[in-house]
Amino acid sequence: MKIKKGDKVQVISGAYKGTVAEVTRVLPKENKVVVEGVNIIKKHMKPTQQDPDGKIIEREAPIHVSNVMAYDSKAKTASRIGYKIEDGKKVRVYKKTGNIVK
Repeated sequence: MKIKKGDKVQVISGAYKGTVAEVTRVLPKENKVVVEGVNIIKKHMKPTQQDPDGKIIEREAPIHVSNVMAYDSKAKTASRIGYKIEDGKKVRVYKKTGNIVK
């Protein structure tokens, strides 16, 4: 998986298409990512001793990694990610512009 936590991504399909936000969590075994402010769900919490009324919370649910694309802030465009050896280190680069990720 080429998308990592902290990367800026653009959602390329679904109800949140076009949204640019940051990845907060990566789930590589499921090929999913959690993106800030995207795929908001309501979760019903059971009453507990600390919170006897219970509550409904809103949180982000994971979306499939194929529905997001890395976003290059300098070029203001979404791009795929490739790898390149630079100064003896392997770095991630945007394929469209050649800029180094982060």
